[in-house]
Amino acid sequence: MFVQVTSRLTSRLTSRATTHSPTLLRFSGGLLSFILLAACSQQQAEPAAPEAAQQSVTQPAPQPAAAPPAAVTVYEGGRLIVGDGSAVIENATFVVEGGRFTAVGAIGAVAVPAAAVHVDLAGATVMPTLIDTHVHLSREREPLINDLTQRAKFGVSAAMSLGQDEGEVVYQVRNENAAGIALYRTAGRGITAPEPGRTEIPHWITTVDEARAAVQAEAALNVDIIKIWVDDRNGQFAKLTPELYGAVIDEAHRNNLRVVAHLFTLEDAKGLVRAGVDAFAHGVRDMDVDDEFMALVAANPAFVLGPNLPARGVATDLAWLTGAIPAEQLQQLQAAATGQPEVIAAYGIQSRNLARMSSAGVTIVLGTDGNTPWGPHIEMEDMVAAGMTPAAVITAATSNGAAYMRLDDRGSISTGKRADFIVLDANPLEDITNSRRIHSVYLAGEAVQR
Repeated sequence: MFVQVTSRLTSRLTSRATTHSPTLLRFSGGLLSFILLAACSQQQAEPAAPEAAQQSVTQPAPQPAAAPPAAVTVYEGGRLIVGDGSAVIENATFVVEGGRFTAVGAIGAVAVPAAAVHVDLAGATVMPTLIDTHVHLSREREPLINDLTQRAKFGVSAAMSLGQDEGEVVYQVRNENAAGIALYRTAGRGITAPEPGRTEIPHWITTVDEARAAVQAEAALNVDIIKIWVDDRNGQFAKLTPELYGAVIDEAHRNNLRVVAHLFTLEDAKGLVRAGVDAFAHGVRDMDVDDEFMALVAANPAFVLGPNLPARGVATDLAWLTGAIPAEQLQQLQAAATGQPEVIAAYGIQSRNLARMSSAGVTIVLGTDGNTPWGPHIEMEDMVAAGMTPAAVITAATSNGAAYMRLDDRGSISTGKRADFIVLDANPLEDITNSRRIHSVYLAGEAVQR
């Protein structure tokens, strides 16, 4: 119903980690050509080898009767996942007024206004909406608004596009902050070394002066973060040197902007952390992280990791796509997800690195790197498979993401926050894939039409 078949879906099944595998790259390209024939909406890909696709697994569910307009609505009886790591509230009550949570607690512990409309959530689980910190969306107005609309239907209330945006439209949409769609944030044009033959949207820099000028140009547009790429694209290009990315980071910090890096190798990861980078848009992908790297990260407690995991290379149940795409295409997609030793090995490296960093207390957020609106639900499953608990993954996908994107008004179901929440038919703490069993989504207290 809301399906977009994107290059991220393709690469999720053929693995972004094939950056160093010409054989799998050829396979990935063939599958991409096949899937693009079925694509049903525009997407903008990151300027990298096809990277891991994400899909949400949500089955169409009957839309509950919307509560009649009222100044105050009380939701009662559901299991409440707050989203900030605090204890689950069983048989919860929360009050929504003026698009915000005005009271949250156990039933009987919350004062319920006499004139409130009551909504019974017995048997349901409620959690905050999701925050996707790494996307690449359309750049034209109508397709971009459609991208954000589709995300809302899958319970995503905010998304940040990293480095592939140019023109006025993306800033207009960001600043409008329209109701009923996901909030939009952007890094504008990212910064990289010259990559002839690839997209020319990012700034291509070769000198320190160019590095600083690129940051200043984006700062003048009031971007939300600076994106850099430190990657040789499988040996095809010279990558940003420590001198150049150091200048970018320094200039960004001078302009009160943070820097998030696309990277591949452990060597570059160490250099970036030493230079003061604020976040990674991917984990280390060439080898397991070592004690030296972990010590560097520990010395930078504000550092944030968006692991953006690749495909696991194992059998994947895509039955949720039944009826959304032709049966033959669905069969080929499922077959493509298995029997890939290099993909399995690549996921193993990145999953071990995520597990180690999460265990060490590094702040983890969720990012999907593409234009697949259901992507966060697959990423959450992969994060749990890597060793994180469902509760930790939900925190990463909600309150951690909101804090990272500096969205103080959302990320948890707490008094004073925007009333952005998902009503689920099953408990994702028991099985993270239950996040796909969406009954309804609310943004600022209003039901999203799904």
